[in-house]
This record gives sequence, structure tokens and C-alpha cells, in this order.
Amino acid sequence: MRLDVREVANDTAYQVRTDGRFEHYLAGLGRSTRLRFFNRRKVLESLGDITVRNDWSRDPVAFFERLNEFHIERWGTPCFGRDSLLFHRRFLDGIEDEGGAPDLSVLSVSNRPVSVLYNVRFGSCVYNLQSGFLENYHRKLALGSLHLGYAIEQAFREPGNDVFDLLAGQGKNSNYKQHIATDQVELVSLMLVRSPFYKWLYRLKQPR
Repeated sequence: MRLDVREVANDTAYQVRTDGRFEHYLAGLGRSTRLRFFNRRKVLESLGDITVRNDWSRDPVAFFERLNEFHIERWGTPCFGRDSLLFHRRFLDGIEDEGGAPDLSVLSVSNRPVSVLYNVRFGSCVYNLQSGFLENYHRKLALGSLHLGYAIEQAFREPGNDVFDLLAGQGKNSNYKQHIATDQVELVSLMLVRSPFYKWLYRLKQPR
């Protein structure tokens, strides 16, 4: 049976190529982008001892609780509900079984978690799936941006990483991804329609 194909959505995903030198990537960024994502680390370091750790083997439950808390503060709703948390835990267990590496990254200042990044490494790609951070922590700092900068540099420094994938979507106030990306990938979502009735209905709805 012949299927009808419909385009239902399109978006742009952003990536950072990490198979070159980190210093060359940094030099290619705009001045304000370098400042926001990388060069204000000294301000952060002046506030206390800085640690970035992976909580996958240490305490994944606390990581996702913290991610939800940050999202509630910023967006008014949690990032993941109960069923979603169960799905992501199974997903991460499966990724590890397949040779991937979950990276539940926690940025802390003097042992106080202030930002989290939900990343997964699979093959030669690191995927940035979600993030959360304290709002209004310091007037000169964008915690989420700085944490992302640490993660991008780590992807450059670790052998075997070719891409840091920021996926699609934009930030709350600006499309920050386009400023730090080196590549863009167009994403298209398609629907395959089998039913003769729905084929007719969708054709009827098409603009003439």
C-alpha cells in the first residue's frame, strides 16, 4: 500500500565540532560569547572552590531532583515527571550497556551545587539533553553558560569526541546555541499516512 508523506515540523539543531583544537575554536567566537561562556570563570572562582563532577555513579536520583528544582524556579514547572524519570533512568542504563557514558554533570561552588547539565556520550558524540541552574546567582555570571563552557572544553580535551551536540531549541531569552555552534543541522519531522480516509482528509486541508 502506498503511503502519503507529510512534513509536520522542522527545526534547526546546533553542534560544536570538537575534533580540532579547543584554542582555535575559542579564538573563532565573538568577544561577548567568549566572555559569557569561558572568560568569566575567574569571577566564579573568586566565589569559592569550584568542582565539576559526574553524579551518574554517585547519586543520579539527587541529580534529577536538583534539575527539577532549578526548572521549577526558572520555568514554573519541573523538567521531568515521575514517568519521565523512570524512562530516563532506563535510557541511561541502556546507554551504559551499549557502551555509552552518561554524564550527569554538577557544577558546585564550595560544595554548593549551582548548575547541572544532563549529557550523554555515545560513540564520538556528546549530546547535551537538558540543563538547570540557580537564577540570579551573581550579576556578572550566567551559570548555565559557564557550565556549558566547561563541558564543551572537556569534549575537546577528551580523545575520541568529534561533536558536542546542543540539539534543537532555544534559550529563554535568546538563541544562545547559534553563537557557540560551529555547525547547524536541519531537522524535519515526517508523518506516514496509511489510512485512505486520513489521506483524503489531509489533502482536503492542504492550502490550494
